[in-house]
Amino acid sequence: MEVITIESKAFRQLMEKLDALSDYVSSLKPPVENEDESWVDSHDICDFLKISERTLQRLRTNGKISYTNLGGKYYYRISQVKKLLKENIIKSTEEHFHELAEHHKRHSFDRDPEKNTALK
Repeated sequence: MEVITIESKAFRQLMEKLDALSDYVSSLKPPVENEDESWVDSHDICDFLKISERTLQRLRTNGKISYTNLGGKYYYRISQVKKLLKENIIKSTEEHFHELAEHHKRHSFDRDPEKNTALK
């Protein structure tokens, strides 16, 4: 690895130029609207939530998520996706944590045949 050293004055000038460039690039972007009010399509929702189209259809059918249908294509507000996630949060307790740890120990032991023979 090659190490390059520069004087602190040159470094400050370089940083000022980078900051000015960053400010200029930021000024070129259109102002961001309220992200929660943005609309996204089914494909984006499925990718984000890592669910199938069928699961998303079930969420619509069961009234779990609001949507709009335009020309046979479904659109969802980001705020509705956030609401769905918040409504389905499963809060952890110390008891659930211990159950999870025990479950992991049992199943990781079952998956590793070398540990099984080493303990016999």
